[in-house]
Amino acid sequence: MAKPKLALYWAASCGGCDIAVLDTELKILDIADFFDIVFWPCAMDFKYDDVRAIPDGDITLTLFNGAIRSSENYEMAKLLRKKSTLLCAFGSCASDGCIPGLANLTSAEAIQRYVYEDSPSTVNPEKVRPQTEWHVPAGTLRLPHLWNTVRTLPQVVDVDYVIPGCPPQPDRINEVLTAVMDILRNGSPLPPKGSVLGADVRACCEECPRKRDVKKLRKFVRPHEIVQDQGVCLLEQGMICMGPATRAGCGAKCVQAGVPCRGCYGPPANVRDQGAKMASAIAGVIDSDDPAEIEALIDSIPDPIGTFYRFTLPSSTLRRRQP
Repeated sequence: MAKPKLALYWAASCGGCDIAVLDTELKILDIADFFDIVFWPCAMDFKYDDVRAIPDGDITLTLFNGAIRSSENYEMAKLLRKKSTLLCAFGSCASDGCIPGLANLTSAEAIQRYVYEDSPSTVNPEKVRPQTEWHVPAGTLRLPHLWNTVRTLPQVVDVDYVIPGCPPQPDRINEVLTAVMDILRNGSPLPPKGSVLGADVRACCEECPRKRDVKKLRKFVRPHEIVQDQGVCLLEQGMICMGPATRAGCGAKCVQAGVPCRGCYGPPANVRDQGAKMASAIAGVIDSDDPAEIEALIDSIPDPIGTFYRFTLPSSTLRRRQP
């Protein structure tokens, strides 16, 4: 029998999701043995024409990581959706926009102007920018068009499943792919479409072993500004920890190491907006009824948008900054 076909693609992201797949260690050998890997440009030499030549729906599973921020990302999302039976938004960039999505706080024009003209590290006296089309003796060279708004994968194509995380934890990747292989091997039913795999419905706080004493705060601090109590909730010690507004599933590894949760697993089930949920959590620990004092306390939070929406701005209610 022909092996099930697996594709992995990297759009607007850092590549950490591809590394996380390799971090499954010896499990990668089981994956390579079970699947016919037909497209993984990060790890092997494949061409887009290789994918175009595949019959529609012939790829059993595609793990698509990265946000959609260019015409190339969009074209590949459409192509892989057409060629795949199951398409999975793999990692936070694909599911929620993640760090590339913070570009929605500005514009494509402002980004390119800074990178190619205004940056102190740029030497470009002619202020030349990359052109989407350029004619040379050998023919016409084309580059992708950079979109003004970064979008998530589910905002541009139909997605079957989501595996969250920045990146997803290797042990959870193991669990998901082992389950998928078992389903394909034994004909077991698939999870309901739209399911979030490799995660929990609860908030990260529910898997965090630190104690919560419902303390009230009069100031916020950065991790280096205090000596931590290793057994007490980081938010109650004054650090901005996104645990209350973040989906469980990572094992609370960051907070157990004394690093506040950044929110990379996205919002918990039934939470529409991660930033709004976090604002609500912070409101519950502020020890003041004085509007001026509350405003000063909130002003002490560095970069609230970048903190509360670091991983979810494109998928949030805000989505982007308006002109």
